[in-house]
Amino acid sequence: MSNFKVEGNIIDIPKRNIFFGEIVVEAGKIKSITKISGQREGAHFISPGFIDSHVHIESSMLIPSEFARLAVVHGTVSTVSDPHEIANVCGMEGVEFMIENGNSVPFKFNFGAPSCVPATIFETAGAELNHDDVKALLERPEIKYLSEMMNFPGVLNQDEEALKKIAAAHHLGKPVDGHAPGLRGDAVQQYIDAGISTDHECFTAEEALDKLQRGMKILIREGSAAKNFEALIGLLNDWPEMIMFCSDDKHPDSLVENHINQLCARAVEKGANIFNILQAACINPVLHYKLDVGTLQLNDPADFIVIEDLKNFRVKQTYIDGLLLAENGKTVGDWIKHVEDKESVNHFDCSLKKEEDFTYPFVGQTEIPVIEALDGQLITNRLSAKPKVSNQNIISDPENDILKMVVVNRYHDAPVAISFVKNFGLKQGAIASSVAHDSHNIIAVGIDDKSICDAVNLVIKETGGVVALGNGKEEVLALPVAGLMSNQNGYQVAESYTSIDRFAKDLGSTLLAPFMTLSFMALLVIPHLKLSDKGLFDGDEFRLI
Repeated sequence: MSNFKVEGNIIDIPKRNIFFGEIVVEAGKIKSITKISGQREGAHFISPGFIDSHVHIESSMLIPSEFARLAVVHGTVSTVSDPHEIANVCGMEGVEFMIENGNSVPFKFNFGAPSCVPATIFETAGAELNHDDVKALLERPEIKYLSEMMNFPGVLNQDEEALKKIAAAHHLGKPVDGHAPGLRGDAVQQYIDAGISTDHECFTAEEALDKLQRGMKILIREGSAAKNFEALIGLLNDWPEMIMFCSDDKHPDSLVENHINQLCARAVEKGANIFNILQAACINPVLHYKLDVGTLQLNDPADFIVIEDLKNFRVKQTYIDGLLLAENGKTVGDWIKHVEDKESVNHFDCSLKKEEDFTYPFVGQTEIPVIEALDGQLITNRLSAKPKVSNQNIISDPENDILKMVVVNRYHDAPVAISFVKNFGLKQGAIASSVAHDSHNIIAVGIDDKSICDAVNLVIKETGGVVALGNGKEEVLALPVAGLMSNQNGYQVAESYTSIDRFAKDLGSTLLAPFMTLSFMALLVIPHLKLSDKGLFDGDEFRLI
């Protein structure tokens, strides 16, 4: 590790002070910080690096090393990463893959032990992690916390398995992440009393404030699908030590554009205090999760960034452990290891489907339940609609934007689950994906059975991927790592994803991120109506209907 000096306007977040000075780095640590003068006009700023306090790396469709390639450019030095997605597909082997690949680069990944694999009993996952598995993971030093406890009904109903996982984390002194959309009052107090310390699922400021007042830390989420920044950022100035920033799920095209740096810029626009912003972006995750990440203090690891100003947060340089990893929008040096196919993991075992597998018989229904997808939200609404019938089968109704949606079990052959969804807007063809939270079966939506069948079969042939087809054309982004991630260069994956996303919109989709929204239509732990491989699911009653 090289020894060097860097000068600039140094931001001391704990002392809420900015001064012009010099930092000396030796052997990857901050050896000295010397004040030269007051803040100097025109000089760049030196800040601790940004931390994404809750993210599923898998949602970027990139393996950890490639995620790092894109993230460091934006000044991100570390993530608090829940490997829940790959665990649902490949179990312990999947978590092991994420840790090992993350360790192959200098970026600071901090993985959690997935708490809910499978997420519910109402879907088919590829693996199960019981409390003994979770305890074994938590005992590892690189596992920093118990990942989001999505089974909040289980916590409230004193489910033994859920409580044992929480107890294991507490015994080892590791925090427990929450997931409690809409939970308020006595119910959320009971959830907090179980020892759960964070939530990233607040949709309104009122809900977040209720949780903050009860001692729960709030993660302001702005991802590719769920966007809660506008609703929650007004709380930051009053609760600066209780708030963090996160993306949760960020697609590759979005990660190319920005990361936590953009939330800082938007917070400045909203009038938040600069020290409060940086407290949330750089300091609070380190303190809460006990991360080995520097906060620009003497003897800290030299994890810091050089930024042009405190308005746009354009990152000039990113250092991790004193290594310059990114400069002026590009990575520096050859620190990213390519992963060969044989080194990756997957779990795919279903046969190609036939068109008749997707028929939905008409038996005299006057109304059918319809899932209403909401752009930029994970929650859905429950609607009813008059069915469109042809040859004694209920079919898609593109004129009214009510389309057939299916979930196909990827782990073994089983009957196809079928329902109908509104707001995808397709006028041609179909889109399909093996990224379908949380069990990652194949999910597809389309205007006719043939298109849906063809799209599903393309996913099966690739053993994972996202597909769009229509107008005599098809596009496939292969995801051979667990059917969730590509092992290719992150920028190439982002380019391919941008192309297929544009194609889905050319087919008529009006959604901001059609594939991201599609991936959440099987997420049973978020109300109100969803579809699993076992059927239509009522998220309020928490039962199959």
